[in-house]
Amino acid sequence: MEHRTKNRVRLWLRAEQAMGIKSVVAPPATEGNEAQPQAIVEEKPVAKATASSVNLFGTGEAARSLGAVPATSAFSEPFTSPLLSTSQKQQALTEIDANQVKGCTACRLCEKRTNTVFGEGDVDAKIVFIGEGPGENEDLTGRPFVGRAGELLNKMIAGMGLKRDDVYICNIVKCRPPGNRAPGPDEVAACTPYLEKQLEIIRPQVIVTLGLPAAQYMLQTKNSMGRMRGQWHTWRGIKLMPTYHPAYVLRSYTTEVRAAVWSDLQKVMVEIGLPMKAAKAAP
Repeated sequence: MEHRTKNRVRLWLRAEQAMGIKSVVAPPATEGNEAQPQAIVEEKPVAKATASSVNLFGTGEAARSLGAVPATSAFSEPFTSPLLSTSQKQQALTEIDANQVKGCTACRLCEKRTNTVFGEGDVDAKIVFIGEGPGENEDLTGRPFVGRAGELLNKMIAGMGLKRDDVYICNIVKCRPPGNRAPGPDEVAACTPYLEKQLEIIRPQVIVTLGLPAAQYMLQTKNSMGRMRGQWHTWRGIKLMPTYHPAYVLRSYTTEVRAAVWSDLQKVMVEIGLPMKAAKAAP
């Protein structure tokens, strides 16, 4: 446990340095509350970023002003760091990917990867989709959700009246787990500081988790998907909706499963103000 905590702190500090934060100081510890690192940042103004049924399955300087979030911070506490402009977000994410993620050796997943898979999409997206980890196609291309599951996710996004470029897509871990297995707890602990920083930078209105590992990590629970999906949850002040992974939908391509996913996404559409479409027959 101590080793994992130190590793997460180290990765957080590296991510902060990649975004231009020069140093950290630790406040005095109080009884029962260990001191946490806090970033020293320059104070400067930051522009805020602008930001029924349907056939769902048919046809560093950039973020110098971004406050640090301790690796052990509670997921229930909202972000307090300033919102970044579009260009600041893009530069900060690019720096973390290029300077930290691509060369990361924090866990054993680095040993057999072809490419890291950081994430892609609109840095001002209202919705961030989070899967569990890259598969074979993603490992080969360095892009998230580009195989058969990715094709289905694209149809899900299109069913919402959006394009893939309108959302942001990433995973819990940035390297492919061997055999497409679920990432292990140590691998998740090593990699998720990158994910948490992505979310702090993008600051979406809604997070949609795809699959059980992603939902369980984000909500810090062992509950089943059946108990979590279809209900709103909150992660650091951001509304979160768990739903089934597209790969699971492909394996269990039933009317019931597809209807459940579409019901979840309809709630997301209502939340961000997307118009509902006329009903169509399901395939």
